[in-house]
Amino acid sequence: MSRSALDRARRLWADLARVPAMFPERGGVSVVVSPQSWMCPPGWTGVIALDGAILATVPSADLVESVRGALLHHLARTTVDLALLPPRLRALDHLGPATLAYLDADDLVAAHTDAQVESLPVGHHDVRELVASVGEQDADECGLEEISSEAFVIREGRKVIAAAGHQQWLSMAAHMSVLTARDHRGRGLARRVASAAVADALARGLLPQWRARPEPSRHVARALGFREFGSQISILLRR
Repeated sequence: MSRSALDRARRLWADLARVPAMFPERGGVSVVVSPQSWMCPPGWTGVIALDGAILATVPSADLVESVRGALLHHLARTTVDLALLPPRLRALDHLGPATLAYLDADDLVAAHTDAQVESLPVGHHDVRELVASVGEQDADECGLEEISSEAFVIREGRKVIAAAGHQQWLSMAAHMSVLTARDHRGRGLARRVASAAVADALARGLLPQWRARPEPSRHVARALGFREFGSQISILLRR
């Protein structure tokens, strides 16, 4: 991934802090107080690691020192593993960690397929049916109901069996979403629809972002040319 894509990702997360903030250089930690942070749910602590540096938001000033100390401890390790933070901070709850991957236009490895990829408007009934056909965990993980772009789909007969799209973040990034029907997984359909969605995001001048926890989703991203450059975790701390 080029330096320009990494710099765009750093600017994105600094802006999502919703207070004046800068993403530190490699080896640095920055913790800012932001009750309105968009890096995490309201009242939580949001932590983003990118390229060996960490930016965090906390909801109140009394959490700054404990969070900074824990983050500095983890940066001293060979690799940054945000999964170690919740027990160290005695978290009440946490979401993640999930990997963050990005690509430039030159990185994209487009999927070539004989299958017809169709575009459907936001909220189309056939896409909603696909989401409803999977479990709640898969539906929440994919984020397909939150996209702001068209949905790029593959059908079998009249039924949508795979779909992808993206949600625009701050007019800067395209947060990717993809879902395949359970009984059609393992056929490469996710890569095909995601390829179309990523190409659409790049054509709009947006930075494609792929956030994932499950390995199958991460595998699709890597096949398309995404590079994992960091991770994200949200932590609920006692105040």
